[in-house]
Amino acid sequence: MLFDELDVLLHSFTPDIKTIVTFWQNSGLETTFQDLFNKSQDVNFWQDPHQTDILRELQRVRLLQYQYLYIVNSHKDLVELLVLLKDDEAELTKLKNEVIELSRAIRKFKITLLASDPQDGSNCFLMINSGAGGTEAQDWAEMLLRMYVRFCEQSDFNVDIVDHQVGEGAGIKSATLFIRGRNCYGLLKSEQGIHRLVRISPYDANKRRHTSFSAVTVTAEVPDIEITIDANDLRIDTFRAGGAGGQHVNKTESAIRITHIPSGIVTQCQNERSQTQNKETAMKMLKAKLAQKLKAEQEAKTAMIEKKSIEWGSQIRSYVLHPYKMVKDHRTDHESGQPELVHDGQLTPFIEAYLIWQGHQE
Repeated sequence: MLFDELDVLLHSFTPDIKTIVTFWQNSGLETTFQDLFNKSQDVNFWQDPHQTDILRELQRVRLLQYQYLYIVNSHKDLVELLVLLKDDEAELTKLKNEVIELSRAIRKFKITLLASDPQDGSNCFLMINSGAGGTEAQDWAEMLLRMYVRFCEQSDFNVDIVDHQVGEGAGIKSATLFIRGRNCYGLLKSEQGIHRLVRISPYDANKRRHTSFSAVTVTAEVPDIEITIDANDLRIDTFRAGGAGGQHVNKTESAIRITHIPSGIVTQCQNERSQTQNKETAMKMLKAKLAQKLKAEQEAKTAMIEKKSIEWGSQIRSYVLHPYKMVKDHRTDHESGQPELVHDGQLTPFIEAYLIWQGHQE
């Protein structure tokens, strides 16, 4: 019966509602809203030199408050309406649309709340590096590249492949994506780590099972003013871009590689026709990496993922295609029995589980 279906669905929202209410109460956002609102009502507000920033922040918090109240009140109202309309199939059908809409609102708002770090709203760079294993590992790296591009498309993010190193025979050795969109760093930071694939290799004539590893690094784009780089600390090399791109790209040294000598960090870009544009993008990547390194040092965290060994024991997620099908995140224990959907970019449940897990760790 439709009543039973909706009853189960509404009750399944309860843990999420509790998470949202707890987070909201502990966030101080309600107090922030009242403070900002009171400032905006002050008779001398329009003389305040920070009025634009105050109004922008008030609008942001007001929207969050509206979404919070909509979710909490709608859930309560729908539970009560369901009981009242229990025997009216036509009205229950209408109610189903509201329940589905509430489900979408809960998932979207929960992620918005959980991705609340100041950097979470930033654009980001996502880098993929294949592990040891030649063609097998390089093919896995290319599968990850497709997975993240598909996720970005589904999330309405703008994504550019700014660097792409073709593998030997198949796949890729490495790739770097520049991703722009609302909370894209806050969502994709969950993907940083070692990703492990277990499958029957399509490159093995004996059809043996192989394990492959690839590393994913995610860094937030930082404003130019946050990181100052001494030009004397840089070594800038030019080279011809590889792969597809036309005669101009392949025959001129438009690709740029920048090495920051004190830290040893290297970035490169070959996506644009212009050497100047490639240099600007490579510098953005360098600043993002230096900002992440500085933050890691300040917080006394472990070394960045690029310095980790891409091997057994360090993976954050496993993708098993044989002898059974399962994708499992080893930090949150979240699982999916449909790896084909995950590989097609359906990462939101894993990201959501990570953000909740991260919130509990803090």
